Formats: sequence, structure tokens, C-alpha cells
Amino acid sequence: IQKLCDRVASSTLLDDRRDAVRALKSLSKKYRLEVGIQAMEHLIHVLQTDRSDSEIIGYALDTLYNVISNDLEEEEQEENVPKQADDLGSQFTEIFIKQQENVTLLLTLVEEFDFHVRWPGVKLLTSLLKQQGPQVQQIILVSPMGVSRLMDLLADSREVIRNDGVLLLQQLTKSNAAIQKIVAFENAFERLLDIITEEGNSDGGIVVEDCLLLLQNLLKNNNSNQNFFKEGSYIQRMKPWFEVGDDNCGWSAQKVTNLHLMLQLVRVLVSPTNPPGATSSCQKAMFHCGLLQQLCTILMATGVPADILTETINTVSEVIRGCQINQDYFASVNAPSNPPRPAIVVLLMSMVNERQPFVLRCAVLYCFQCFLYKNQKGQGEIVSTLLPSTIDATGNSVSAGQLLCGGLFSTDSLSNWCAAVALAHALQENATLKEQLLRVQLATSIGNPPVSLLQQCTNILSQGSKVQTRVGLLMLLCTWLSNCSIAVTHFLHNPANIPFLTGQIAENLGEEEQLVQGLCALLLGISIYYNDNSLENYRKEKLKQLIEKRIGRENFIEKLGFISKHELYSRAAQKPQPSFSSPDHMMFDHEFTKLVKELEGVISKAIYKSSEEDKKEEEVKKTLEQHDNIVTHYKKVIREQDQELEELKQQVNTLKSQNEQLQATVTQQVSQIQQHKDQYNLLKVQLGKDNQHHNSHGETFQMNGIQLEEVSKLKEELEEWKNKHELLQGQLREKDSVIEKLKSSQLEMGTTEQSSQTSKSGGLELNNEVQKELETLRSQIQLQSTEISKLQSENQKLQLMNAAADSVLGDGGAAAAKNPEVEGRLLQEVKELKNEVKALSEEKASLKQHLDSSNSTVAILQDQKSKLQQEVAESKKEQDDLLVLLADQDQKLSALKNKLKELGEPVEDEDDIESGDQADEDEDGEEEEQD
Repeated sequence: IQKLCDRVASSTLLDDRRDAVRALKSLSKKYRLEVGIQAMEHLIHVLQTDRSDSEIIGYALDTLYNVISNDLEEEEQEENVPKQADDLGSQFTEIFIKQQENVTLLLTLVEEFDFHVRWPGVKLLTSLLKQQGPQVQQIILVSPMGVSRLMDLLADSREVIRNDGVLLLQQLTKSNAAIQKIVAFENAFERLLDIITEEGNSDGGIVVEDCLLLLQNLLKNNNSNQNFFKEGSYIQRMKPWFEVGDDNCGWSAQKVTNLHLMLQLVRVLVSPTNPPGATSSCQKAMFHCGLLQQLCTILMATGVPADILTETINTVSEVIRGCQINQDYFASVNAPSNPPRPAIVVLLMSMVNERQPFVLRCAVLYCFQCFLYKNQKGQGEIVSTLLPSTIDATGNSVSAGQLLCGGLFSTDSLSNWCAAVALAHALQENATLKEQLLRVQLATSIGNPPVSLLQQCTNILSQGSKVQTRVGLLMLLCTWLSNCSIAVTHFLHNPANIPFLTGQIAENLGEEEQLVQGLCALLLGISIYYNDNSLENYRKEKLKQLIEKRIGRENFIEKLGFISKHELYSRAAQKPQPSFSSPDHMMFDHEFTKLVKELEGVISKAIYKSSEEDKKEEEVKKTLEQHDNIVTHYKKVIREQDQELEELKQQVNTLKSQNEQLQATVTQQVSQIQQHKDQYNLLKVQLGKDNQHHNSHGETFQMNGIQLEEVSKLKEELEEWKNKHELLQGQLREKDSVIEKLKSSQLEMGTTEQSSQTSKSGGLELNNEVQKELETLRSQIQLQSTEISKLQSENQKLQLMNAAADSVLGDGGAAAAKNPEVEGRLLQEVKELKNEVKALSEEKASLKQHLDSSNSTVAILQDQKSKLQQEVAESKKEQDDLLVLLADQDQKLSALKNKLKELGEPVEDEDDIESGDQADEDEDGEEEEQD
């Protein structure tokens, strides 16, 4: 080993080092201690320096794994070896993790995809976590992305690495909430559930078991992860796990294990130790997704193994515990029998059947307790099956109450205890049912009168049955009598009860009987504390005196203390589920331990109180009762007033709606009235116009006078516009003559170029001037034409008014005769003006046409010019391209000539070739001429 270590340390060749490490690996199992002591540092050094060679890294990791892990073969050899091996493994682990860099190095190696590196790396890391879990967990937690790197193992396509990755994560998540949260938020639930589905759910192999154990690690006592699991809708994905067929024979051991773990996982989510809100939300989710229904089918299925059936009952118990919807559903479940029976009845039958396994009976009791927990409706249904009015006279079907009574008085002490506790849960925190249960009568034997249930319980107590039976009955009586003074009165009414209790408490019995004595003391204390003094012989004071005489106060308190000091009491107080190692240990119920805690101190105080204090307390109680009565009275009054208020509110609402309807009808009627008024006013106006038509002659004369004045004004304006128009026409004529002269002068003068150029320049100047004047004239003409159009519109208005006046006047008046003459003149003048305007507008249009034609010719010429420019540019580009091509060809030709010259071929120059070509052409030309 020493030589090999030296070779690993000093060899320069990688092959030598690799062979040495391989040899160390082969020795590491047999000589674990020696290899561990001498080679560990060298192996770690190899991991650090030879990262490039996967083979040597794999050998080094395997060697370290053999050194650190505890081999099973060694443990089987001798009994003393396992402890030594455990110590050796933990010691080597401590040496390895002393340098935190070693663990981070291992994490980086686990990231490698190479199978020969990744797999031994995973195994080594798992072994380290097994040996020194918390320390390695802390190093991984601190290292950056440590947990995330390990999560990638679940996505590895190679099943060996994936499965070992699950085992590694199991060790990593043990008892570390921080790592559990990181793993959960790295999508662990999704991946694990996918693996379980791929492997075949409950029919899968050990991989499914490993995944379920990892899920338990992540969810157990981790509220954050439980909430994440519920919010991620992963509860719905658990439903297919519990799909069981009709033929349930021949289940494999692995399937039983898998289903057991699956049921435990459901229980983790709805455990009574979880926060109530989280448990309740998970319970509701399980109902809505159909998981509870699936569990109930397993519960009622045939051929299911006993341990799976027991765990299913426990699971259903916690899924329905304190959840009203689930409890109601469970009450409606029927067993597939003929006729169908409720599941509760079937379960109770197995609970009171002494041939059933003890664990199964405990599970049924727990299921019944959970069904009644905070379920007053369910409690009422169970108690109602015992009442005389509801018992089935035909006796065809057995009820839950009848089964409980049968169990209560059977010869099997375990059935007595279970039935008593179950009945006590039916009365838990329900005073009305405690009173109703007093009505239950039992027929003991033919010919004898029926006995009350309370009386029968006390009769069995006094007969001196088994301790377990008496403890069960005493727990039932204590629960029944607590906080129910009527039940206390019924109990005290039987004269044999108090002497029996005092006799039991006063005796000095063995350890087994001490528990019974304590419970008898508790029952007597309840009879005192909840006594309403309605029975003269058994008033509080008299009962206290009896305790003082027969037992002694200190002795009584001591016996009362036996209950809470008992070992089985403290076990039962820990959790609601009744879990007992054997039937003999089945003594206390969880809910009863709560009652003892509540009453123990109160009863001890009540025993030491004097009569005066009792009186004062009674007075206080009376005043409190009076106060309560007053409060209840006022509550009733308030309720009545609330009802009246509600009725009044309803009336107000109905009146409001009626009022709105009436207002709507009123608004409709108002609008109709307004419409009628408008129609009436229109008719009135029309009648008024007809009346005024005859009286309108005088007014028309005045209107005609106004019209004559306006016509005279318009005439004057027309005269002015005419004068202006004549002036403008004269100016136009002058300009035209000037233009004509210029034209003639241009024609005459055309002999020389200089004279022509000068004439052109002069003509252009004159032309420009003329054009300017023309433009000014045009603008003036436009203004005139607009004014003329205005005058025309006014004239039309006057004509309309004249026409109206003529229609009104008819044949009357001299003024009416003058109007047509004036209008005729005006019309003639307007026509003339219109003609002149038309002539001007025609001239204007011709000038515009000339301008448009010249503009169009200019545009055409410009287009042609641009096209030509484009063509020129294109031809230039083509020429450039041709030049480039020619240059390239020249270069190629020259290169080819050079090559030919090098090869020794005769080559002619271009000039010679050209001259030769010309000579050939000349000869061809001569021949053609001769021809």
C-alpha cells in the first residue's frame, strides 16, 4: 500500500498513477483501515489534479467509497465488527469533510456526465451523508448551487444514476427543513411523481418505494412544502395510486409496501399535528379531486391485505377528521352487500368482533372517533339510533347504536372498552345529546322491566368485571355527567351508586385497581361539582361530608391524582390516534385526557370549599343565571326587533319599487300631455294665419315703398359698375393694340442676328409688362364678376318679393302698376351685364388654355430630357463594365501567352496579329472588287 501511494504521489506518467490507484481500489475493501490512513490524501490530490482523465477519477472515487462506507459483508462476519466499522466510517468521513473544499470538489465531479465519474461520486456523497449527515448537509447548503446540482440527478436518463440520486436526496433531506424547501422548489414533486407514474404507481418496484420515502422526508412536519404541494395541484395526482381492481388476491410484498407508504403520505398531509387551516384545505382538496372516494372503495373492497386495510381506515379517519363535507360523505358510503349497509355499521361490526385483529379494531375506533369529531350532526344520528322512537321494530337491519350497546355489555373486555369510548365520543361537548341518552331503555331479560342505559352501566360496574371494562365504563360515565346536571341527578337518584364509589375509593387495593379508584374519585367529584342540589339527600354539602368521613379529603385528592400520574395516561395524551402495543395497555382515550386536565383542578378546589363558600358560589351562580336570563331575554327581544326590522325593510323595498313604477307612469303621462299641448299650439297658429290673411293689404303698400328705395340704390350701383367696366375695356383695347404693334415690328425686324436678339429682349420685356397688366386686369374682372353675382342674388330676392306682393295685391294700386316697368329695365340691364361677364370669362378661359398648353409642352420636354439622361447614364455604366471585362481578358491573355512562352511555344504579339488581320482583310477586299 505504501509503495502504491508513493507511485500515485511521485509518478509523472498518468498510466502509472492510474495503475496504482486501480491497485489501491482492489485492496481497499480488504485492507480498509490501511488504505484509508495512507492513501486518502493522495486520492484527494488525484481528484484535484487529474480531472481530465475520467478513468483515474472513477478509481479514486471508488476507493474512497470503499474506505468510507460500511460494507455489509464485513458486518455479517462478527457481531463486534459493525460498531468498529461504523466508527471507522465516521472517522474517515470526518477526515474527508474537515476540508470543505473536498465536498465542493465532489459536487463538481457529480456534475460530470461521464458514467464512470458521476455514479461513484453519487455513491460516495450518499455514504458521507449517512456517516456525518448534519455536517455534510451544512457544507452542501453553504456551497453555491449545491442542492440544485444534485437535483439534476433526477433528470439523468441512466436509471442507475437516477435511482441512486433518489437515495442521495433521501439522506440529504433528513431532518433539514431548509434543504427540504430548496429541493421542493427545485421542482422535486413534479419529477418524483413522474418517476412513480413511469414505474407503474403501486405496482412499481423499489424505485417507487424510494421516491415515496423521499416525498415523506420533504412533506413531514414541513408546513411550507405541504402548502406548496397542495397549491401545485399535486394532491390530484395521488388519486391513480389507489385504483384497485376487483381481484385483489396475490399482492406482491413490494406492492403492499408501496401502498402502505402512499397511504402514509396522504396522512402526512392531513395529520392532526399540522396547523388546522392547512389540514382543512388538504382535506377539502382530497374530497373534490375524488381521493377520499377512492380510499373508501379500498375500504369496502374484498381481498385487500389486512395491514393495507388497517392503514386505509387510519388514512380515511384523518381525511374526514373535523371536516364536515368529508364526514357527511363518509356517512353516505354504503358497503357492497345485499341489502347495502352503511360503511359505519360494517366497521363497527368489526370493532366489536373479538375475532378481528387488534390493530384493525383500534383503526375502526379511531375512524369512528374522527367521524364524530366536531360533528354534532353525526353525533345526533348515532344517538338517535338508540332512542325508542327510531329503533327498527322488525329487526332486519342493525343500527350503529345497537352495535355499540351490544359491544358495551358483551363478555369481551376490549369490545366493552371500545364501545364505551365510541359512545363517549358521541356525547363529546353536546349537552342536548347527554340529556337525550337518559331516555334510552334496555331490555335486560324477559319478564323484567327495562332498565335505563345509565343504570345498566352502573350495574356492570358494581358487578366487579375486568379492569379494562370498568375503566371504559367509568370514562363513559365521567364524559356523560360532566357539564350536565340532569344526568348527575339521574345518577344520584340510584341510592347504590354513591356508596359503591366511596367504597371503591376508600379501599387500599393493588396497582391495577388504583386506576379504577382514580376514575371513581373523578366521577364522584363530577357528581359534586355539577350537582344542582335538586336531591335533598345528595346535596353538595352532604356529599363533601361523606367524603370527609369515609375517605378523607387528602386521600380523595391523592386517589384523584392517580389518573394523571399513570404511564398509559401520558401516552394517550400525546396524539389522537389510539396506538397500543397490546390490548392490556388499552386504558385511556385521548379526548378523555383533555377532560381530566380540565376537571382535576376544579374538583380539588370544590372539595375543599366550605358550605359558606358554596352558598356564596351558589348565590353568584344564581345571579349569573339571572343575568344570563336577562341577557337571553334581551337577546330574544333583539331577535324579534331584528325580524321586525327585516319585515319593515322588505315593506320599504316593495313601496320603493311601487313608487318607482308610479313615477315612471307619471312621466309617461306628462310627456303625452306635452305632446297634446304642442299639437294644440300648432293648430292655434294655423287658425291665426287664416284670420290675418284678410287684413294684410295695408302692410303690403309699405313693403312696396321700401322695395322701390332699394331698387333705386341698386340702379346707381349698376351704373357705377358699368362705367368701371367700360374703362377696363378701353384699357384692354389699348393693350391689345400695343401687342399688335409689337408683333408687326417683330415680323419686320428679322434681318441680322444682333437686331433680332435686341428685338427679342425688347419684345420680352414688353411681353412681361403686358402679362403683368393682363394679370391685374384679370383680378379686377374677377372682383367685378363676384360683385355682379352678389347683385344678381339681391335682384332675385327682390323679384321674389315683388312676385309675393303682386299675388297679395291682385289688381290694385298705381304703385303696383309701376313695379313691372322698373323690373323690366333692371332685368334688361342685368342681362347685358351677364353677357359682358360671359365674354370676359371666355377670354380668360382661352388665356388659361394657352398657359396650360405651354406648361404641358415644358413638362413633356422635361420628361424626355430626364429619360435621355437616364439612357446616357446606363450606356456609360455598360461601357465601364465592358472596359473592365476587356481589361480582365487582356490580363488573362497575357498570362496565357507567358505560360506558352515558358512551355517553348511560338507566340505572336498583338500588333503582329492585328497587322496580319488587316492584310487578310485587304486581300479579301481586292478579291471582292475583282469579282
